[in-house]
Amino acid sequence: MANYHLDSLDQKILSMVADDARIAFLEVARECGVSGAAIHQRIQKLTSLGVLKGSQFVLDPELIGYSTCAFVGLFLKDPSDFDKVMEELYKIPEVVECHYTTGNYDMFIKLYARDNHHLLSLIHDRLQNIGIQRSETIISFNEAFKRQMPIPKD
Repeated sequence: MANYHLDSLDQKILSMVADDARIAFLEVARECGVSGAAIHQRIQKLTSLGVLKGSQFVLDPELIGYSTCAFVGLFLKDPSDFDKVMEELYKIPEVVECHYTTGNYDMFIKLYARDNHHLLSLIHDRLQNIGIQRSETIISFNEAFKRQMPIPKD
């Protein structure tokens, strides 16, 4: 996929909507010195190009009962089964990210569990039955920060 060249208006729009996806287009338009229609068209263009991947509300896992965050490196029984294993991982709602990686692991996932007992159940009862040879788990004590990618400048 080719990179899309962001002009200064795109950069300003992306900076604003990345900070607050609920910001009104008219507010972005005023700040950028263009019409609301121009902002709407740019947002549509950036979305259709795949630069913007949508917007969403972000849930706090801990406040809804998921106190354990873990990163799990997976070793597959057969690395050619990546697609099949990925489809099975997608069926486990607690798995929120899945990456095909280089290095020690065939895959690397991020998941949330209610507690350590639930984490054990996920690893033992769910992961081990879908083509995983073994896994290595890292528990996160706290997410120090999380942010959007920086907007490239000209």
